[in-house]
Amino acid sequence: MSTIDIAIVVVYFIAIFGLAQLVSREKAGHAKDSTDYFLASKNLPWWAIGASLIAANISAEQIVGMSGSGYAIGLAIASYEWMAAATLLIVGKWFLPIFLRNEIYTMPQFLERRFGPTIRTVMAVFWLGLYIFVNLTSIIWLGSIAVAQVTGIDQDAALYGLAAFALIYQLRGGLKAVALTDIVQVTLLVLGGLMISALTLGKIGEGSIVAGFTKLTTAVPGHFEMILDPSHPFFKDLPGIAVVAGGMWIANLAYWGFNQYIIQRALAAKNIQEAQKGVVFAAYLKLLMPVIIVLPGIAAVMLAPGLDKPDQAYPTMMRLLPTGMLGLVFAALTAAIIASAASKINSIGTIFTLDLYRKFRPERFTGIAEGASETAAAVSPEERRREERELVLVGRISAVVATVIAAAAARPLLGDSDQAFQFIQEYTGYFTPGITVIFLLGLFWKRASEAGALTGAIGSLVLSILFAQYWPSLPFMNRWLVVFLVALVFAMIVSLLLPQRRADHIETRDVSYRTTPLFNALGAGIIVILVALYAVFW
Repeated sequence: MSTIDIAIVVVYFIAIFGLAQLVSREKAGHAKDSTDYFLASKNLPWWAIGASLIAANISAEQIVGMSGSGYAIGLAIASYEWMAAATLLIVGKWFLPIFLRNEIYTMPQFLERRFGPTIRTVMAVFWLGLYIFVNLTSIIWLGSIAVAQVTGIDQDAALYGLAAFALIYQLRGGLKAVALTDIVQVTLLVLGGLMISALTLGKIGEGSIVAGFTKLTTAVPGHFEMILDPSHPFFKDLPGIAVVAGGMWIANLAYWGFNQYIIQRALAAKNIQEAQKGVVFAAYLKLLMPVIIVLPGIAAVMLAPGLDKPDQAYPTMMRLLPTGMLGLVFAALTAAIIASAASKINSIGTIFTLDLYRKFRPERFTGIAEGASETAAAVSPEERRREERELVLVGRISAVVATVIAAAAARPLLGDSDQAFQFIQEYTGYFTPGITVIFLLGLFWKRASEAGALTGAIGSLVLSILFAQYWPSLPFMNRWLVVFLVALVFAMIVSLLLPQRRADHIETRDVSYRTTPLFNALGAGIIVILVALYAVFW
């Protein structure tokens, strides 16, 4: 990187850090409480929700990892992005009305109010492990690959530097600092990504982007097939029609509908209308992501054939950029890494603090405990402020500890992986069918019991392990669907045999699923675009 490139990146780091601290300031005389820190004062506008959803999702694991899969597999990997756009419409229309009506702030909290405390604790511990050892490690590991290849610095230094900046970036302001700066991060990501796509295609087409795209589709036609044939060498990764009518729906519903660090943005909305506009905005951005992420990876097949690892594709394409432009695109990449890592860190702190620490030390939080309105009324304002300060402090400490653990575990866990994005999908797929089962039953079937939910969650893991061991030829995406269906049946049978004994505190009778004409029109637009894309690239 030249001096100009370095200067651009340094200016970006200073500016985004300063902006995060600026937007997270509190009014004079108001100390930041747990609602401010974990849910951005429940006052996020639609544009912040939509941008933050994308910023939390699109990180190194998407940019570097999915671009690497584009290099190895082709455009078919874009189904993860395009099907996510359709999933967001389902989340906005049917899931968010229930969550916001019941003032849910964490997914484990929903499980306790619907089923009971045992499943809340089990799933809180599970999510903490998944977020720290799979998601956060992958974000900073793949980010460090890109930073090291572009700048030439030691990868371990890049890894710890990214982790430290993401931690400090959100440590003071919490979700508000993350969400309100994500519009800048996403804008830079989109512009930088479009720039690298345009330049790589222009290089292939000798100055013409259109000619470059035409030449690329002609040179590697197999990389532009959305639905892979069973004879394709990567059919196990993307098994044909299952990407549009099978197991991918299970993973998408679990990720976009019931994943704390994603759904937390929508839970912090001003109201349901703002939340729904936010998810539609995010859905349109998802349609654009393959152009930004997957296309450069496919272009690398022609511009940089013979890479040692597919995950080197995007960083290699970045090195083709001219001086100044490289700094801008590199800043966009680091923006995505930092935004996603900061989001994950904040959600880890949220779950640990609200779902574990507060629940297991109720004697310290009599004024702000869940369902403790009578006790809270007798607590002095000073005591209540003390409790809020303690929660925020615990959230910050847990964020620091989680970041240190993730940074230390990144190399041992992911150092030998060739396609980290696909590794992440397969690993998390052991759990996602069960997560989808328990939440769908909890939201839409009143006879579902805690015993049934636990059966679905534990059964999903056991079945996934058994299928992986004794039916290794089954593509993991098809395994998701089979395990989901079997776990769903088991959960329903156990629920009927062992009915719910605790009260169901999730109210759905007065929930309205009607959406505004704007949401309906924009949602229809998403469906039309998806049908057109799959018709063209089938």
